Amino acid sequence: MSAELVLALDAMGGDSAPDMVIEGAAMAHKRMPHLRFQMFGDQDRIRALLARHPKLAGAVEIRHATQVILPGDKPSQALRKSPQSSMRLAIEAVRDGAAAGVVSAGNTGALMALGRFVLKMQTGIDRPAMITYFPTVRGESAMCDLGANTECDARNLVQFAIMGAGFARSVLGVERPTVGLLNVGAEEQKGVEAVRTAGQILREAKFGFDFHGFVEGDDIGAGTVDVVVTDGFTGNAVLKATEGTAKLISSFLNTAFRRSWVSMLGYLLAKPALDALRAKLDPRQYNGALFLGLNGVVVKSHGGTDGEGFASAIAVAADMVKGDFNERIHADLDVFDHRETAIALIPAKAAS
Repeated sequence: MSAELVLALDAMGGDSAPDMVIEGAAMAHKRMPHLRFQMFGDQDRIRALLARHPKLAGAVEIRHATQVILPGDKPSQALRKSPQSSMRLAIEAVRDGAAAGVVSAGNTGALMALGRFVLKMQTGIDRPAMITYFPTVRGESAMCDLGANTECDARNLVQFAIMGAGFARSVLGVERPTVGLLNVGAEEQKGVEAVRTAGQILREAKFGFDFHGFVEGDDIGAGTVDVVVTDGFTGNAVLKATEGTAKLISSFLNTAFRRSWVSMLGYLLAKPALDALRAKLDPRQYNGALFLGLNGVVVKSHGGTDGEGFASAIAVAADMVKGDFNERIHADLDVFDHRETAIALIPAKAAS
C-alpha cells in the first residue's frame, strides 16, 4: 500500500469553486486512496459539500480561510492584501511541510507571485516557468513556458530547457529527452537574438539531454521532440490556439454527422473510433500545469475546468511528489557539464 500523501487544495480557486474542487478531490481519492487533503477556504461551504462525499470527508482536514483572491486581482494585491486567502495559506502549508504540494485553479498571476514569494526559487534558476504535456502523433510531449514569462532572454530559455528535460525524465519517463527551441525556421540564423543565442549554448554545452535544434509549429503535434521550449507569450498563444482548434474540429464533426440520416448512420458505425478520439483529445486529461523552478510542487489547474479536470491536476501534483521531481531538477543542475560556464556567457537580466 502506498504511503499517505498530503496535498493542499485551494478550495476557493476556480470558476466553479468550491463545488468543482470537492468533486475533483472525491474522484482523485477514489483512484488514489492514499491521498489526504488539506482544504483551505470557507469552512461552512466546504463542510456542506463534503457531506455528499463521506469517503472523501475522512481524508480531508478543513483549514478556514477568510479571504479569496479573485480572478481580476493583480499579483501585487494578492501579495499585500490577502495574507489569509485560501491560495496563500495553501502555499504556506507546503512551505511549512504540512503538505507535499499545492493545487489551485485560481488566479494564475497571483499563484505564481505567491509561490515565488513564499517558496522561493531553486538555486540556479532565475524565473519560474509553466509546463504541461499534451498528446502528439508519437505519444506525448511537454512545452514550457506556457505564460509565466512573456519576455525571456537566452539565459531564461536555457534554464527552461534544463527544467523541461527534468520534467520529461520524471513525468514522461524519457531517460534522455530531446529538446527543441520553438522558432520561425529550422536554420541556425533564423529567429530573434535570444533564441539564436540560447540555441548556440544548447548546441555547444554538454547537457544531460539531446538538443534537437530549432523546431517549428508543425513539429509540436508531430512530437518531433520531447520538450518544446519557448517564451511564455508564444507558449500561451500556442496552447490556446491548440485548444480552440480541437473544439473547432469537434464542432465541425458534430455538424457533419447531423446533416442527414446517412451521415447519422455513419456516426453510429464510427462511434467507437470517435469516442476513442474524443478521449485522447479531452483537455481534462492533461489539465494541470506545473510551475517549474520553485522550492515546492505548485500545480495550476485551468480555472474553467470541472471535477474531472481538477482530479487530473491533483494527479499531476501527486506524480510530481512521487517522482521526486524537484530533487531531480536539483541533481540535474549540479551535474550538467559546463552549466555555469555556458550560462555565464549571458549577463543575467533582472527578473521582472
